[in-house]
Amino acid sequence: MEKKENVLKPLLAYAGRRKVLIYLAMIIAGAAQILALVPLIYIWAILRDVINVAPDFSAATNVGHYGWMAFGFAVGSILVYFVGLMCSHLTAFRIASNMRKRLMEHIMTLPIGFLDSIGSGKIRKWVQESTQSTETYIAHQLPDKAGMYCTMLGLVVLMFVFDWRMGLLCLGTVALSLVVMMSMMTGKILREKMGEYNKALDTMSNEAVEYVRGIPVVKTFGQSVFSFKRFKEAIDKYKNWVISYTISLRVPMSLYTMLVNASFAVLIGLALFALKDGVTGEFLLNLLFYIIISPAMTVTLTRIMFASENEMIVGEALDKVDRIMSLESLGEAQTCLTPNNNDIVIENVRFRYPDSERFAIDGVSLRIPAGSKVAFVGPSGGGKTTLASLVARFFDVTEGRISLGGADIRSIAKKELNSRISFVFQDSKLLKTSILENVRLGNPSATEEEVLEALHKAQCDDILEKLPEGIHTVIGTKGTYLSGGEQQRVAIARVMLKNTPIVVLDEATAFADPDNEARVQKAFSEMSADGKTLIMIAHRLSSVTGADCINVVEDGRISECGSHAELLEKGGKYASMWKQYCESVKWNIK
Repeated sequence: MEKKENVLKPLLAYAGRRKVLIYLAMIIAGAAQILALVPLIYIWAILRDVINVAPDFSAATNVGHYGWMAFGFAVGSILVYFVGLMCSHLTAFRIASNMRKRLMEHIMTLPIGFLDSIGSGKIRKWVQESTQSTETYIAHQLPDKAGMYCTMLGLVVLMFVFDWRMGLLCLGTVALSLVVMMSMMTGKILREKMGEYNKALDTMSNEAVEYVRGIPVVKTFGQSVFSFKRFKEAIDKYKNWVISYTISLRVPMSLYTMLVNASFAVLIGLALFALKDGVTGEFLLNLLFYIIISPAMTVTLTRIMFASENEMIVGEALDKVDRIMSLESLGEAQTCLTPNNNDIVIENVRFRYPDSERFAIDGVSLRIPAGSKVAFVGPSGGGKTTLASLVARFFDVTEGRISLGGADIRSIAKKELNSRISFVFQDSKLLKTSILENVRLGNPSATEEEVLEALHKAQCDDILEKLPEGIHTVIGTKGTYLSGGEQQRVAIARVMLKNTPIVVLDEATAFADPDNEARVQKAFSEMSADGKTLIMIAHRLSSVTGADCINVVEDGRISECGSHAELLEKGGKYASMWKQYCESVKWNIK
């Protein structure tokens, strides 16, 4: 993806009616910098009066007036600059706010499966860092950049006002340094380097996070040297890139630094040459003045150079925003249909993940009657979770059709579909809030009594008994944590409170010990008793033996289906899996 040549235009699209404020901020900041140059003129006047009356300095009666005028303009420039910053900050806050809102609004329309594939942590990082960097750019860097260009223009004018020959000498070295700077800041090269830098930095940051997360496991198995290897490789890669980049800039940066500061040396050389034949007061006055203002030119040029780098960082941030905004939303049907019942029919469905060449689901046809208990089993990566996710419309099918009650699920309103299908994830996805609020996510209008009833049906009574504040206990604070099986039971209570006719259970007993598994199975029985359709994904075959139909999913296809007894009688893949499962149960450590 190409970087933005002009980062301001896409940013202003988020500014709304405050767009005009950023232009006003740039104008005011430029005016403030012009005002900041006025004291230099008064300094020249002070030097003139002092030189003209020397050695009788008491005759320089206007020095005090000029000094106060210089002070007044300096203070005035600060006040004007503050007004400019107020305008830029108002725009920056509006842009950051609107950008976050639009990003989150768009993210809410994306398929849940795509969000899981990208990673919630990465999306959060992109949203947070991108909006922060653009806010800083608009609030400070953009008005400062306008001010720097005005300062540069004002200094060029001053260079020619008092002695055009000295000004030309100063600007000659500045022009040469500008050529060197532009050679270092060539757009394409700098963008590539900034991309490499951000990539190396992201890799190092990610490896650091993974290393810290894995410290308990590392210590347990004593693998500190090996676990640190990837982290160290990321650090070394970043270090090597920084050193290589620094070395590549060593010559041009040294040349730039020498040239941008050479005006001072040129002026000193001019003074030594002029002293051979004597020097006039006017020459000395102008020489001192140019010696004073030439460093201002140096500082301004250097700030402009670093401002271009900041613009590249904002360009990278906008690219991340575009990556999110370019993700295709899960479309809403223009004509919404209402299902006649809760029968699910899967017709010759094929599905392929983005950027993947193979089909994760390849030609699956299946009917799931309302109120039935259906299971998907099979090897990891076979497509079980993907197939269940398609039923819940976490993705849209690539080919084929999935219907609910005779209506294509793509033609059912999202709210209607959500009211009919619940999903219990393998990762329970509990929030850092109270048990009450976690369960109430299933039905925000539910009373506390209804939440307690759902927890009771989900076999969570023993959990509430040991919690310090019962249902009001906040998970994850003050050392209050739940085991994997306990978290799943709370998640099941949330689904029970939602009370949808169809429930998808993705490895709901994956993290459960035998006691928790028994309680989870009892909760499933409560659901079945209510006449709900249960779609179960499981590796523990003992949890699906009571299913009405067990579907063996391999390589994106259903290789066999039937009840537990029927599949054992066939002697196929399921029978082999069951045999291996029974043998594993008998394993023991001697």
